[in-house]
Amino acid sequence: METRIDEIAPDLYRLSTYIAKINLQFNQFLVADDEPLLYHTGLRGLFPMVRDAVATVVDPTRIRWIGFSHFEADECGSLNEWLALAPQAKPVCGQIGALVNINDYTGGRVHIMSTGEVLVTGRHRFQFLQTPQVPHGWDASLLFEESGATLFCSDLFLQNGELCPVTEEEVVKAARQSLLDYEAGPLPHAYPYAAWTDDTLQMLASLSPKLLAIMHGSSYRGDGARALRQLAAMYASTLGEGQKEWQRRPGRT
Repeated sequence: METRIDEIAPDLYRLSTYIAKINLQFNQFLVADDEPLLYHTGLRGLFPMVRDAVATVVDPTRIRWIGFSHFEADECGSLNEWLALAPQAKPVCGQIGALVNINDYTGGRVHIMSTGEVLVTGRHRFQFLQTPQVPHGWDASLLFEESGATLFCSDLFLQNGELCPVTEEEVVKAARQSLLDYEAGPLPHAYPYAAWTDDTLQMLASLSPKLLAIMHGSSYRGDGARALRQLAAMYASTLGEGQKEWQRRPGRT
């Protein structure tokens, strides 16, 4: 097992570790800037490999910002290891994430942001987007890098397999198949379908991203708005219809 690193856009590096046992890639994204940003820390057990991969681009002790969508092991499992290594680093999250998890987990070392607020790291500007339950978790958020129009997607568009770093082929079909495989297996119900799920995905589409930085599987370069609208339709037809079917079961009101 090794961590592969590829530059998928100027200053943007995809760090990917494929775990064959579960047929899934775990990707982190490093933005090399005046104040380097790491999006996703990865699992705690992957920390040495991710750290060494980061070191091929920037000094790991210079990491200034650590972003993630929600409190989950693959999102921020090695957060405290990174905070110990990089003395100036701070995790970036919303108020719910800070109050419920991150303040306690890190001893209060956190940078809290609100929707629409912008984090400037030098050449790059990151707009913070609170996206509760999208992909999942009431603390969920995403980042949108404005200059390159890159949306950091977390678990959205998850694709199983050992895949190429970035593709210009559509990714929704593969994401749908992976979703159906999980729903039929021992790890179902990962993606709740809330009353605001579609609105949230349409809001993300309105940003017109040119690059979707995807946590599991290939990142996507192309018409990100179209891909997000396709994802919204796929979620509505799978997750939304599944929720309706569950509500129609005997005993439900």
